[in-house]
Amino acid sequence: MKHLLALEHLNGDEITALIDLSEELKKNRRDPDRRVLAGQVWGLIFSKSSTRTRVSFEVGIRELGGEVMFLSERQMQLGRGEPIKDTARVLGRLLDGAVIRTYAQRDIEEFAELGDIPTINALTDTEHPCQILADLFTMREKLGGWAGKRVCFLGDVDCNVAWSWIWAAERLGFELILSGPEQFAPKAEWMKKLTSSKVTVEPDAQRAVAGCHVLYTDVWVSMGKEEESAHRIDLMQPYQVNAELLSLADPKAIVMHCLPAYREKEITEEVLEAHADTIFQEAENRLHAQKAVLFTIATSQGGG
Repeated sequence: MKHLLALEHLNGDEITALIDLSEELKKNRRDPDRRVLAGQVWGLIFSKSSTRTRVSFEVGIRELGGEVMFLSERQMQLGRGEPIKDTARVLGRLLDGAVIRTYAQRDIEEFAELGDIPTINALTDTEHPCQILADLFTMREKLGGWAGKRVCFLGDVDCNVAWSWIWAAERLGFELILSGPEQFAPKAEWMKKLTSSKVTVEPDAQRAVAGCHVLYTDVWVSMGKEEESAHRIDLMQPYQVNAELLSLADPKAIVMHCLPAYREKEITEEVLEAHADTIFQEAENRLHAQKAVLFTIATSQGGG
């Protein structure tokens, strides 16, 4: 494994191996024998703002023995119009790896190809693979795993987080129900890529959550969609994760949110606080899941 560009590129065994390693690294967080990035310098190249992603990657790289540089697009020539292919060919000669948070999936794929250094997707408009690896790890901790489980994703179900969940369900075989306004349903051409029947779309939120073991939500207005804010909030109201909706799920259901959360919009204050332990454990697990990705890349390249 040289890159992590999308969950779509991984098979079920590879995803499971990353979750297994996440668990091991969490149990042995300070193990000095795990410093597989010693002597390496990694760059964090971010075009979008970040709290959890930036901090968890910086901490993770350092805990694995590496050094890290944070490179904001606004402070680089990328911000003045230099094409990603030229940036890649420069940084590929200077850095040992790159973690990229940007808009277009094609930019990160072009960087990986032309930079020729390990490249990790820290979020694009198409996928957010590290988030879902952390979510799957949290499911294992809270529910014992994903086998036989039903996950309901509520809200904007044609976003990057939803699509990474779709690929996780496709590869691992658990049931995923997507529930949101028809205007924000997954595009038909994307759904045609799937080979299993584990991913379904149910516009009625009450029917969608019935018997589910996980209720998952994300912000209704993603970065870059701010001009659609009023329209989105109006349409998404029936998909708010609240006590009434939660009462229809499995009695032991957990609520997950990739954060940041906007209380009384996609989730109520009451439900968020009642499930805060899960949600913030999920946030912590970004560190361990990303370290698993970094460790796997480093050892597959002959390090460690």
